[in-house]
Amino acid sequence: MKKVIILLLTLIAATHAVKAQEVAVKTNLLYDALLTVNAGAEVRLAPKWTFDLSGNLNAWNVNGHRWRHWLAQPEVRYWFCQEWQGHFIGAHGLVGQFNFGHMDFPNLNLLGNKLGDFKNHRYEGWYGGLGVAYGYSWILSRHWNIEAEIGFGWVYSRVTSYPCAECGTPVYKDKPVHYVGPTKAAVSLIYTF
Repeated sequence: MKKVIILLLTLIAATHAVKAQEVAVKTNLLYDALLTVNAGAEVRLAPKWTFDLSGNLNAWNVNGHRWRHWLAQPEVRYWFCQEWQGHFIGAHGLVGQFNFGHMDFPNLNLLGNKLGDFKNHRYEGWYGGLGVAYGYSWILSRHWNIEAEIGFGWVYSRVTSYPCAECGTPVYKDKPVHYVGPTKAAVSLIYTF
C-alpha cells in the first residue's frame, strides 16, 4: 500500500508544475489519535479546483485487539473562495481492506454486522465506495492550515466472519454488504508549499 501511495504522489508531482500554493501535504489528526498512520497530498488542478489523495494504514495489534486496515481515498474538491481556504465540497472514492477482531464495542450495527460481536468474532474483507463531502479550511499562517471535513456516501464490502478472534474456520465467507452513512471524517493539519 505504501508503494502505491508513493507512486501515485510521485506521478501527481511529476505531471504538475509545482508553484507557490499549488501543493499541500497533510495528516488527519483523528486517525493519528487512533494510532493509524496516514498521509495525504493535495494539488491544485485549476482555479478553485484541487485533487486530494490520502492513505491510511493500521497494521498492528494493540493490547490483543486486532484493528488492521488500509484505506486509499482520492477526492476532487471545489473551493468556493480560493484553494486551501474557506468552504469546499468534494466527491471522493475509497478502497481498502480490513481485519477486525477481539474488540469490545457496544452492540451497534455497522456494515451489516453487530459491533458487539467483534469481541468474540473476527471480520476480514475488502471494501470500495463513493461519497460526497463538505469541509472548511482555516489559515493559521502563510504555510499552515487546519481543515475539518465530513463525508457521506455508499460503501460495498465483501466480508468473511470467523467465530473467534483466532479461528480459521469461517462462519460465512464473502458475504456482500452495502452501507450508506458517513464515509469520511477528518481534522487535518496541512502544510502548503
